[in-house]
Amino acid sequence: MNNISKKWMKWIPLFTLTALCIGFAGNRAVTKAETAEDHKIADGVYIGNVYVGGMTEEEAGDAISAYAQSVDDAVLTLNANGKSVEVSAQELGITFQNTNAVQEALAVGRNGNLIKRYKDKKDLEHGSKVFELPLGLNETAARKVLTAKAEKLNNEAVDNGLIRENGQFQFIEGSSGVEVNVEKSLMTIEDYLKNNWDGTDASIDLVAEVVEPEGTKEELAKVKDLLGSYTTNYSTSSAGRCANISVAAGKINGTVLYPGEEFSVGQTIGPLTAAGGYELAGAYENGQTVQSYGGGVCQVSTTLYNAVLKAELEVTQRSNHSMIVTYVKPSMDAAIAGDYKDLKFVNNLDAPIYIEGYTVGKDIYFNIYGQETRPSNRKVTYESEVVSEEDPGTQFVATGDAIGSISTTQGKHMGYVARLWKIVTVDGVEQSRDAINKSTYKSSPKIVNVGTASADPNAVAAVNAALATGDEATIYATVAQYSGAGQTPSEAPAEAPADSSAEAAAILGTVDESQITGNTTTEGQ
Repeated sequence: MNNISKKWMKWIPLFTLTALCIGFAGNRAVTKAETAEDHKIADGVYIGNVYVGGMTEEEAGDAISAYAQSVDDAVLTLNANGKSVEVSAQELGITFQNTNAVQEALAVGRNGNLIKRYKDKKDLEHGSKVFELPLGLNETAARKVLTAKAEKLNNEAVDNGLIRENGQFQFIEGSSGVEVNVEKSLMTIEDYLKNNWDGTDASIDLVAEVVEPEGTKEELAKVKDLLGSYTTNYSTSSAGRCANISVAAGKINGTVLYPGEEFSVGQTIGPLTAAGGYELAGAYENGQTVQSYGGGVCQVSTTLYNAVLKAELEVTQRSNHSMIVTYVKPSMDAAIAGDYKDLKFVNNLDAPIYIEGYTVGKDIYFNIYGQETRPSNRKVTYESEVVSEEDPGTQFVATGDAIGSISTTQGKHMGYVARLWKIVTVDGVEQSRDAINKSTYKSSPKIVNVGTASADPNAVAAVNAALATGDEATIYATVAQYSGAGQTPSEAPAEAPADSSAEAAAILGTVDESQITGNTTTEGQ
């Protein structure tokens, strides 16, 4: 190596370091210069209908959020059958699906290789760049809202029916209706959102279809045979209970049930309120008798249940009462209690059936008519079997009443477990015996209040001691000694009057279930 080369060799590291520093400083200058631009979206860029050119990512996000809020508040007018209802976009569950639109807009002219960035900028010089902001529909929410709104738009068809007067059926012609097709209307709404909607208030025509009345004159002419009937008596009932039985029977009377259709007693006779036409009458609540609207409707459902069994229709829901009733045998009852207990059955026959319900005097009748196809030598009967029973006894309660006073505040209800058997005979010979249900009824003790208030401590001690034994004879004998009014146990009322005693109500066959309130079962009489 010559001397000149050696001379320059020592400067090479210095030149290299200087060059690196200059290059680094240059890069820093470029980066610093580009930072402000990189944080803004290029001019000419739209996201849906929103212009975001020149905005920062945060500004564009705020603009899209404001647009989304305006879309949520937009009102859509839904039209069908000459009627209209309004619903907000938010109620329908309309949402934006492109959640990366702002990031995509920010990347225009800045992301990708040199050729792509150059092309993006040239494209913007000749026009705008639009990123789609497609709208999606929450079908579950939209279907629920549309189904509810459709009820206001529909004209329900009136099915062809029957009326029975003077022992004869007369055909009642129905009428066609117009109903919104929810599924097809959902597709119409989705298509409109994707292709026509600008995010503002709009009007959409739904898909509505003509619905013809069910049943023909020929089909209903088959209803002429008595398939099953049953009667119960309520002669000991209060005026309110009698009125409730009549009202509920009237709401069921005249029902035509076509093959495959299900009937709900609870839905048909409800609501059990004063507005529904019902009066206050006795009801069970936690083993005691209270007043409740609709008391007595369970005798209606029970009577119908037995007619349904005789017609051999398919029972899909039935519940026994919490405590025994005596207008039918154990396991032959059917309780109604709000949405908790119901009697439901299906017309499992090949022809329509007609349900006739009415009251005469203090008897309630249910007749089920249809087309008889069962052999005349085949008979169906039902047998109640008590499997076990429980005697709850008598509960004596000390009160602050005068010593010697005694009164019954609640009657005794025996507890039972029972089965209902369906027995089929042909020419008098048993062919089958099947258990239809198993019913458990709670027991409830007789409650007797015994007064213990006296100025004589010995008398108080004696009565309390007798109460502690729990022995009925001992208690009555002791109370008789200190009865200030001269009342003896034999003269003391063993039961309260029928209008206030749960036991008397049960004995007279007036107790059944009507509704549920919270966690407490209220059972109408």
